Amino acid sequence: MSGKKVGFDCRYIKPDSQDGISRFSSELFNALSKDHHLTAIISDQRQLEALPEGVRYLSIQKPTSLLEPLSALRLNREGFDVIFSPMQTIGSFGKKFKLVLTVHDLIYYSHPKPPGYFNPLIRILWRLYHTSFWPQKLLLSAADEVVTVSHTTKDALLKNRLTNKPITVVYNAPSQIPIVQAQTKRKIVYMGSFMPYKNVEDLIEAVADLPDYKLILLSKINQKDRQRLQSLADQWNAKVEFENGVTDETYADHLASATALVHASSDEGFGIPIIEAMSVGCPVVCSDIPIFREIAGEEGLFFNIGDKRQLIEQIQVAAETREQRKADLMERASSFSWDKSAENLARLLF
Repeated sequence: MSGKKVGFDCRYIKPDSQDGISRFSSELFNALSKDHHLTAIISDQRQLEALPEGVRYLSIQKPTSLLEPLSALRLNREGFDVIFSPMQTIGSFGKKFKLVLTVHDLIYYSHPKPPGYFNPLIRILWRLYHTSFWPQKLLLSAADEVVTVSHTTKDALLKNRLTNKPITVVYNAPSQIPIVQAQTKRKIVYMGSFMPYKNVEDLIEAVADLPDYKLILLSKINQKDRQRLQSLADQWNAKVEFENGVTDETYADHLASATALVHASSDEGFGIPIIEAMSVGCPVVCSDIPIFREIAGEEGLFFNIGDKRQLIEQIQVAAETREQRKADLMERASSFSWDKSAENLARLLF
């Protein structure tokens, strides 16, 4: 055990529904707390539900508060030696502690449209933030160390000279998906958002040329996107089903019986569903982008973005080789774990 007092910014944990950064926060905290004393920095008591029982915590303002730039002045009073944040926006003015910040990806510099669930002010600030690299550089200049979730993003940070601070890769990892025995069906599944760069339309167009197959869209979807994608499915006579969110049990059932999990993204921060699928032996058919190469390695079945014929061919390869690939897929996925990631992060914090 280290004698350092370490604060972990848990304010990005979503009590109602986990997203990528929420899961990154809670899973890393839980893995780190097995061997180290941490203080959770929260803004909502419900965030404690995702953390170990009896954890030490400090409650401050939400990260979107106008007081956020002054956060360090409040945290100084607690005598922290180190603060880790799963984002890069925590206030650093006047800090008297080591600060470790996280950059997950640079996607929104290429695709600046903000998520629709943000309020109008946040959407405006989001767009302004992503029109130039200088706000990011300014935030990262306050860090003593920088964490990112992949070597792909680390390379992008270095290429764009966003920081001169040391950068450590702390991978995302899959949730514990139960292994279910099921007969493979002629279906492909997708788990992810419906942002334009995800290219879900390409999946619908491909399944239209696979008349024996259907595409199952597992994620929650708003009415506008659903109507748009259903219209395309009707136009192309493609079999598409909308689950609009699934339980862990239903997710496991779909992965167990699917020919493959498929992603056609032109850009991506990480791709947790890719590892989740591999962890239970489900083949992954991915667009050929650097982050998917990094994650799936030789076990991925890749196609060039926009190449429908190649996408269809790889789905057919998945169908023909599913059982033979299972052990290798699971072995590849096992190289990603929250315990391993926590070990990498602990070297910076303690």
